[in-house]
Amino acid sequence: MWFYILMGVLLNQVVSGAFCAFVAEEKNRSPTNWFWLGFCFGPFPIAMLALAALPALAAPPTRDFGLSRSDSPENIVLNWVEIEPGNFCMGDGSRAVAVTLTSPFRLGQTQITMLQWVSVMGTKPWMNQRHIVQIGDNNAASYVDWHDATDFCRRLTDAHHKNGNLPAAESYRLPTEAEWEYACRAGTTTAFSFGDDESHLDEFGWFSGNTALEKYVHKVGLKKPNPRGLYDMHGNVWEWCSDWYGDKLSGGTDPVGPDRGSSRVVRGGGWGNNSGHCRSANRNDGDPSSRNSNLGFRVARS
Repeated sequence: MWFYILMGVLLNQVVSGAFCAFVAEEKNRSPTNWFWLGFCFGPFPIAMLALAALPALAAPPTRDFGLSRSDSPENIVLNWVEIEPGNFCMGDGSRAVAVTLTSPFRLGQTQITMLQWVSVMGTKPWMNQRHIVQIGDNNAASYVDWHDATDFCRRLTDAHHKNGNLPAAESYRLPTEAEWEYACRAGTTTAFSFGDDESHLDEFGWFSGNTALEKYVHKVGLKKPNPRGLYDMHGNVWEWCSDWYGDKLSGGTDPVGPDRGSSRVVRGGGWGNNSGHCRSANRNDGDPSSRNSNLGFRVARS
């Protein structure tokens, strides 16, 4: 094997030298001197170019979600998906309840990213944590507790009210649990928004089945969206909802959950969870002060 590697390196050097000699002769320079210069140093520029190109070649395709690169919350851009009112069956099995949503709302096309978080809050809660975190502008923000998520919504609302990007009658907020599942299902009644076959989950989300070598929150929007055009509704980070958590689902018209409680609802599953946790109907709860490597949120608007 080493013989073939050495022969490949030698051939690369000869080709580099010959190319340099040809160019030198065209420029009326000494081809012999330039041959040896290319022979000795030719592989290094080629290797450097190859190394520089590797990240771009290896990186999965990214999508443009209009994410602002400004550090000012007034200039932060959020892409929205319009969610029309309607009826659906929330939950599954014997615990399912009928729900009616009477008003339209908008839901963020992606989970809130690190860039968006820093631009509004000025902090990086994912830094210096025990668990490895992949840092990137478009990676989902993590280590965000419920209080911080609601504060993010309040600050962004104030900033966009001031600059006119948001009508005075509207505000940013966390979605209710009912709104979240309604948006996630997108008219489906299956286990996932793409059907019942969990073998397709790899196409739509980050979960334990495809993060064995990448145990961290990923960039938003790398997987396929659900039928409404929402990305990462299955996996990547659990998403905070506004509701207090209750053992029984709140059905009826425009439910908002129990009046009080000790934990808040989280939905969607995370990169470290199995496929069952990423189902449309799966629900979990967390202490409002909880922070971990697969806990984030997305924003609603109404």
